[in-house]
Amino acid sequence: MSQQRPNILLITSDQQRADCTGFENPDLRTPHLDRLAREGTRFSACMTPNLVCQPSRASILTGLLPLTHGVWDNGVDLEPRIGESGFAGTLARHGYRSAFIGKAHFATKATFAPTGTPECSKSQARYGPDWHGPYMGFEHVELCVLGHMHRTRPLDRPPMGHYERWFITRGSNEEAVQLWAASTRPEIGAAQTWHSALPVAWHTSTWVGDRAIDFLSHHERARPLAMWVSFPDPHHPFDCPGPWNLMYDPKSVRLPRHRRPDLERRPWWHKASIESTPQLKDPAMLKFRAEGSRVPPQTDAQLAEMTANYYGMISLIDHNVGRILGALDDLGLADDTLVVYSTDHGDMLGNHGLYLKGPTPYEDLMRVTMIARGPGVARNRVVDAPVSTLDLAATFYDAAGVSPPHALQGRSLARLLAGEPESRDVAYSEWHVHPSRCGVGLQLRTVRTRTHKCTFELGSGAGELYDLRNDPGEMDNRFDDPGCATVRKELEDLMRARPGEIRKVLPEPIGMA
Repeated sequence: MSQQRPNILLITSDQQRADCTGFENPDLRTPHLDRLAREGTRFSACMTPNLVCQPSRASILTGLLPLTHGVWDNGVDLEPRIGESGFAGTLARHGYRSAFIGKAHFATKATFAPTGTPECSKSQARYGPDWHGPYMGFEHVELCVLGHMHRTRPLDRPPMGHYERWFITRGSNEEAVQLWAASTRPEIGAAQTWHSALPVAWHTSTWVGDRAIDFLSHHERARPLAMWVSFPDPHHPFDCPGPWNLMYDPKSVRLPRHRRPDLERRPWWHKASIESTPQLKDPAMLKFRAEGSRVPPQTDAQLAEMTANYYGMISLIDHNVGRILGALDDLGLADDTLVVYSTDHGDMLGNHGLYLKGPTPYEDLMRVTMIARGPGVARNRVVDAPVSTLDLAATFYDAAGVSPPHALQGRSLARLLAGEPESRDVAYSEWHVHPSRCGVGLQLRTVRTRTHKCTFELGSGAGELYDLRNDPGEMDNRFDDPGCATVRKELEDLMRARPGEIRKVLPEPIGMA
């Protein structure tokens, strides 16, 4: 018998391009995401409200834009009172059981000083292995805090989160750490890329899948469930374990057509953000930023190696999504559960000669996968209207029959999910970039319609405008083209009409990532 209010299961990856699914890219094998899309509705023009992790994740939780909830860049923590008023805490106060498993990143892990949060590397003594929340409105949490370990940095002591504590005990004499950093194949110098010797059973994606299935198996059905399952991959470093690192042959990987830098075609900040030195006084933090966020030019062979590993990480996530969907079937929960799959932002992956992420709001970074399946959701439907992961909180409130605790800047997707027509004109993305990130401070506002995208840098008045219908590769910046003056004015008016208030005083960064 179907319960009155559906369970809500949000599954996210980290840094997954929208074109990295089987239904958009025949080079990839994601059978379980493909199945989810066939059995539900997918959004082909879903945007992220920010191009890096912390602000985007805070927006998913709260339904607020970054300059409203205050997390305007990585290194700025989400205030607990705001986080607790997000969808998890609100639904919990209305009878739902709320849980989070995996990478949260609502707070900074690489902090300048102890901040007291369970994600802060300098505050771990406060949180023993028996601590499981509450945190940001989630009653039960099992965190993968570090998520992305770099070979040149030792693992923090004590280990940071539930996964890290478990990971360090695998094998003997810290065998897991040694295997994770070892490569099973010769390396050709691809940045942050190797074929990890770590057994797949000890990998973050497997652990997140295991813990999610265990939690679902013990869920008491007297209360509906609101659960966020968050995979840390395919975020760099690209350290896919076997056998998934053998799924894609680098020699067969198709590379971006425009994979050479073309900074002369771009507004000033593209070049400045790549070539300026991050403004950090601490040499260790400066090294952390340089190693983690910047990639030197790659040869085609190196980019192909990186891409093949990135694809393998996505297929491993897909495998574990399939395990979770199978658990819903086995437990008799599938018909009563709204399942949403998405991510926080994309990855440049060599397009325009760029890698990872930064203040370059191409579709590679801004457009993300979003799929929904469940009660009342139309099957095998594609929606091409501009929507946003910002819309998820409002959608969850609608599904649960709960009123939002405050005015939201996202809009419920309920009508679109039901197959009904609804006008959607624009999606917003915004980012105040701190000089500690890339050496320059920026005030970026982006608006995306069905046909165009425009980014305004408010400090300098510069910008970039792309006609996505006629120039999907975003090669020709039409911002200063007199022939586009009318559409630029229309997009600027949309930008100025951004819903909600912008905080007059933004919090100071307390760390880097």
